[in-house]
Amino acid sequence: MADSGVVVVDKPADWTSHDVVARTRRLARTRRVGHAGTLDPMATGVLVLGIEKGTKLLGHLTLTEKTYEGTFRLGLATNTDDAEGEAGERRDASAVTEDAVRAAAADLTGTIQQVPPQVSAIKVDGKRAYKSAREGKEAALKARETTVSEFEITGVRRVDDPGGVFVDVDAVVTCSSGTYIRSLARDMGEALGVGGHLSALRRTRVGPYDLSQARTLDELAEEFTQLPLARSVAAAFPVRTMDEGETARIRHGNRIGPSSLGDGPIGLFAPDGTVVALGENRPGHMKPVVVFDPA
Repeated sequence: MADSGVVVVDKPADWTSHDVVARTRRLARTRRVGHAGTLDPMATGVLVLGIEKGTKLLGHLTLTEKTYEGTFRLGLATNTDDAEGEAGERRDASAVTEDAVRAAAADLTGTIQQVPPQVSAIKVDGKRAYKSAREGKEAALKARETTVSEFEITGVRRVDDPGGVFVDVDAVVTCSSGTYIRSLARDMGEALGVGGHLSALRRTRVGPYDLSQARTLDELAEEFTQLPLARSVAAAFPVRTMDEGETARIRHGNRIGPSSLGDGPIGLFAPDGTVVALGENRPGHMKPVVVFDPA
């Protein structure tokens, strides 16, 4: 059975995140495997998995910044805002210029209000939006604040088609948790008056974990490798090394003095280098929020 830690998988296309988790459970020979944020089946790239005690990290890693490489096709909207959905009205995008594309990207950069796609897992009146979409109903989704810190246009191409001209836009997007890249494609298309959808997506980074650390499932089947728990925590969070007394208190779930490293989470390590917990600052003290190595 694999040790506790993190596995960074390069997810293949047409696999769900659950498929990857199920395969990794067999490779790691444990049921205790989870993921830090899903990727749609059409998407590829970085999927961070927690193994054993590493699953306790996942809720915190889900909230970290992410980077994507995507292609937006302008000239056609779909009901899912991506290439897997039902096509809507075809519009000729031949009048769309590169300058207009870059201006639209600039308008979608920074702190923005974004309406999630109809196939999202957000609940409306207690029901998942994607379930309503499957029934042919449109959920009343509200715009949510999100942050797009980078929206770099790396390519703009005309694609001739019998129905007119598409414009394919390649982009690199760095964004906060909860940002939908397919919604950016939809909103860019709407702003330019031709509609748009996400035609390809690859996630290249989740917090500190990127493609340089990722392994395919075939590679993991040949040799199952993972980042040990201590290294995983140190890569993702500031580190505080405690003394023996502090270590004992944290292992019992008690508080210690506050940290100067920020509000948290902070990786709390014993003097011997064992990762004990994640802690967060509270007024006048630090409290453990996850304990990996209890007393």
